[in-house]
Order: sequence, then C-alpha cells, then structure tokens
Amino acid sequence: MIPNILFAARPEQWDIYEKPLKSALSEAGVTANLALDLAPEEVDYMVYAPNSAVQDFTPYTRLKAVLNLWAGVENIVGNQTLKVPLARMVDHGLTQGMVEWVTGHVLRHHLGMDAHILGQDGVWRKTIPPLAEDRPVTVLGLGVLGQACAKALRGLGFPVTGWGRSARTVPGITCLSGDEGLRTALQRAEILVLLLPKTAETENLMNAERLAMLPKGAMIVNPGRGPLIDDDALLAALDTGHVGHATLDVFRVEPLPPAHPYWAHPRVTVTPHIASETRPITAARVIIENVRRGETGAPYLHLVDRAKGY
Repeated sequence: MIPNILFAARPEQWDIYEKPLKSALSEAGVTANLALDLAPEEVDYMVYAPNSAVQDFTPYTRLKAVLNLWAGVENIVGNQTLKVPLARMVDHGLTQGMVEWVTGHVLRHHLGMDAHILGQDGVWRKTIPPLAEDRPVTVLGLGVLGQACAKALRGLGFPVTGWGRSARTVPGITCLSGDEGLRTALQRAEILVLLLPKTAETENLMNAERLAMLPKGAMIVNPGRGPLIDDDALLAALDTGHVGHATLDVFRVEPLPPAHPYWAHPRVTVTPHIASETRPITAARVIIENVRRGETGAPYLHLVDRAKGY
C-alpha cells in the first residue's frame, strides 16, 4: 500500500514545502501520496508544525509517526493524544544557520565591534581585545545545535565550557552537568550562549541568582528559547552593568511588542528570531528519510524523548 503523508502546517507553508518534499521523495526513491487534505483515518505520516490546526491526534488511527518541521517540540511533546513516535527537526541547514549566527555574535562581542560600528563620531577609540584563547565561552545546552556551536567556537580558539542536564563528552570541550557544574560553567563565562530547549526545568534558568554567578561585564547571546531568561532579572543585571550586553533572538512573546523595554535598552540587541530557520530543501530530505525508514522498518532519526521533553 502506498503511504499517505499529510502536510499539517499553516496553509501558506504548503506553497513553500510542496516542491521540496516531492523532490525529496523522488531523490529517495519513495513512492507516497503527499497532500494538504486527507481523511484522518487514511494518514500514515504527518509533516507537522505545532501551530497547525491539528491538535487532537485521536482520529488518526493509521498514523505511524509525526515528523516535526521545527527543532522545538515544547508545544507538542505534552499532547496526550499523540501516541506515535515524534521526530524533531535536525537538519544541516538549521544547524549551519545557528553556527553562523552564534559565531558571528560571539566574535562581535569578543572583538568589541559595536564601538567601531556605532561610534562613528570622530573619536579614535583604540582598544585591543584579548585573543580568543583568553576569552572563556560557555554554551548551555549540548544537543545537536549546542555541540555544533561549541565545536565551531573551539575551532576559533576560544576555551569552551559546555553544560547539559545530563553528562556528555564532546572532544575539545570541557563538559559539565548538574547544579555544581552549572555554577562552574557560569562563573567561567565571559560570553554565555544559551541553546537549551524549553522545559519545566529550564524555564527562568537564568534568574537573578544565576545571572549573579557570571563574571562582571559578561555578554549573553540567546538564540535558544526566550523563557530561559527571567526578563526582569536580566534587565536589572544590565542596568547595574553586571551583564555587559545581551543579544537576544528569541522572546516569550513574538514579535517582541514595540513597548518592551528590550527595544530601548542600550545594552540589548534584538534580532527577530533569525538565528536559525528550517530550510525547506534540507528539511524535506530529513523528513522523507524518516518516511523511508518507517516504510522499511529502520529506526527513525531524531526521535523525541517524551519523558525529557526534547
């Protein structure tokens, strides 16, 4: 029987993904029916975005797997009607985009580029930054994106400490875990990169107590999840100068409301959730590879651990 694949995302995304998904099916040699509208009882696989109209999976009695278009799964992982495997998006385009954004902003802060880019006022500001080898960087989150960014920064010469909720080993990276490991990781972080998923355990992880653990003047780069940071605590730390600058790409409410204090704060850079986007061509290949695996009995890639929430 030819499998049926339902595209369950916002309708406007169909125009973006239809051609790449059909091309990926052809490249993989997979014969399947891909559609925007299918009877629930006829669906074998679901290409899914958490903001889809589909929120109750009970009618999908033939469903084999849900293949998420997004890296984040916090808005679906707790859905009690979802009983089949859930795969999150891990693809080359998304990872490479994150590496480029993170390394760009870490280098910007390390080199003090803002003083020259923004300070075109006739004042000769000559300051010599330390070498990368003398600028400790900490990456919180050692999943696929965190590891990729940590390795890229290490390749540029930064001493990198990585922290995760479970113990990991990454060559060239000092890997820590647990509460004491987090304290140590923060105390070392002249530049802090946040790449943790949003879970009950990570929400407001960077509260006033943990922000105070950072070295005075530390820079924060957050392309992970907005709720990782207690906004009021960060604003207070920025006002005192304990945190030197925060470059934020993700927020609790998006788009960030015009009246939000982050927009006007001189020590905050807002970027509009552009650190890493799912690229349709590369994402389609990942999705269809999981369809191929499902049809041949091979294990799915990038399965979510429902107990951990990511």
